[in-house]
Amino acid sequence: MDSKESESIAVTDAKAAAKGKAAERAPSTAVVATKSKLQTRRGTKRGLAIVDLVMRLGASAAAFAAAYTTGNAEQILPFFTQFLQFHAQYNDLPTFTYFIVANAIAVGYIGFSMPFSIVCIIRPRATGPRLLLVIFDTVMIALLISDAGASTAIVYLLHNGNSDSNWLAICSQYSDFCQTLSGAVVASFVAAAFFFLLVVNSTFALKK
Repeated sequence: MDSKESESIAVTDAKAAAKGKAAERAPSTAVVATKSKLQTRRGTKRGLAIVDLVMRLGASAAAFAAAYTTGNAEQILPFFTQFLQFHAQYNDLPTFTYFIVANAIAVGYIGFSMPFSIVCIIRPRATGPRLLLVIFDTVMIALLISDAGASTAIVYLLHNGNSDSNWLAICSQYSDFCQTLSGAVVASFVAAAFFFLLVVNSTFALKK
């Protein structure tokens, strides 16, 4: 009987020890799982921050191309009279002066926002810089859409004219000038699309 009792006690002690080890392992497993989730979130946020930086470079390139192309939009027709030379330039149309200024502001803003984007890469969990970028990126969308929309209306009139307002369609003569302005308007819309994607990207990162 003594041997059986001692064996029973030994088995009970073994089971208790096993339960104790299992209890010790459970919290450590939970901690590892939590750390793993945090690391995954941090990695996702860092990845989104890198995408943000790349898209900012794309937006800057598109806005710069729009401003630079418009600033160099000029065409002189090969025929002229003694007193008149047929010359078209962007500043003949005040809308395109605003167009250049708006896209230049967008390029300058990208330079200002780059450090904040880099901070988000270094510190993925920082919410302040991301929130600030979302606000100003939204302002840039409004600015670029307004200048591109107004310029689109002018380019349409250059191509088609308007008989009611006696606006002549000049693109049949100034074809190179009109093509240059049309390309610049497309580039400005591309820059606005980049800013829209930046807002979506930052909003998604804030929700993570």
